[in-house]
Formats: sequence, structure tokens, C-alpha cells
Amino acid sequence: MKRSELKSLPEYFDRYINKCDDVELLQAMQTSIDELNNAPIEKWKALGDTVYAPGKWTLKDMLQHLIDMERLFCFRAMAFARGETQQLPPCDEDQYAEAAQATNRTLESLIEELKLSHLSAKAMFESFTPEMLNNTGKGFKGEYSVASIGFIMPGHQRWHLGVLQEKYLPLLG
Repeated sequence: MKRSELKSLPEYFDRYINKCDDVELLQAMQTSIDELNNAPIEKWKALGDTVYAPGKWTLKDMLQHLIDMERLFCFRAMAFARGETQQLPPCDEDQYAEAAQATNRTLESLIEELKLSHLSAKAMFESFTPEMLNNTGKGFKGEYSVASIGFIMPGHQRWHLGVLQEKYLPLLG
């Protein structure tokens, strides 16, 4: 299924879905892995724990956030694919970021874990039938399909890599 074939875009998450190219879902997921493989790691290392404004996340916090949210979205996708009818709860991403203590980790370990998370998510989505991809469920921001979750994840990464490009990398001068 291509991004343009989604029946509806979930409110709030549409901003992430629209960051994806209009390609097949599994290709969008592979692209997110490729983007990490081609990331300017030396520039990222040079940032260290710099933030562009008080209260903003470090690059490591951002990468940990991507890992955490991908796992959360994978749970939602699996639950909806399996026919879950209960509304799934929200999470407090700032609380997660604080509790994760990502600044104690290496940049390399975070990137590697994010790649592994992408590979695992891609494998799960490869197992879904077209019917499962069209299943919908209720999240804290409304109803969305399993397929839309599949596009949210790579789009979410692109969103944050865009913030990194626009607001963090200029700090290097």
C-alpha cells in the first residue's frame, strides 16, 4: 500500500505521514533505515549534548524518543492488527525522555538500537495481511489504521531529522 492509498490520515499524525514519500509502506520503512545509514554521524557527534534552546532535547534524547515511540507505535499496530477494540492510552513523551537518561548512552548505541527497531518493525509489517493493514483502532488522538501507523514511524523520524538539520546543525557554525 502506498501513502496516497491511505483511506484517511489521522489528525495530528498526518504531519508525520505527509513527510513520507508516496511509496509502498515497506519501502518507506526501508528508507528510514537508509537515512540512518547515511546520516552525518561526525556532525552529530560534534553536537554532543548541545540544545538549540533551553528545555529542548539533546540529539541523544531525540534518538531515544524515536526508539521509544517506534516501540509504542509497533504495539499499537500489532494490537489493531489483532483486532483490539479498547482505546489505547497516551504516553508522556517528556517523562519518557527524562526517565530514559539517553545522555548516558553513546550516540552509536542509540543509532544501532534505532536501526534494529526499524528492522523489527519492518518485519512485523511484512507479516500483516492487507486486511490487517486496513484494521483500525482507537488511540489517544482518535482512530487510525495499522497502515497509517506504518507511515507514521518513518515520517516521525524524518520530522525529527528535519528539526536536527534546521535547528541543531547550524549551531556547529
